[in-house]
Amino acid sequence: MFTYSTKGTCSRQILFDVDEENRLHNVKFIGGCSGNLQGVARLVEGKPIDEVQKTLKGIKCKGNTSCPDQLARAIAVYKEKKQQQTEQP
Repeated sequence: MFTYSTKGTCSRQILFDVDEENRLHNVKFIGGCSGNLQGVARLVEGKPIDEVQKTLKGIKCKGNTSCPDQLARAIAVYKEKKQQQTEQP
């Protein structure tokens, strides 16, 4: 399970799994607006991470970010870390 600490939102962390087909599973927000974030988690369940990232990137709430935008940022960090792991011998 990948864990991302959010910045600038009511939620504090986002946890999720990515399967071998790069699909998102088990998204869980820690903190934030429970009902809305459960809805976001259900809507993205099983979706390709690239699609979710593209769809949610740039959504704003308070300041220049939102919980959906933070999920897009978490996916970007996940992809960077995965890329780094494949580049190491």
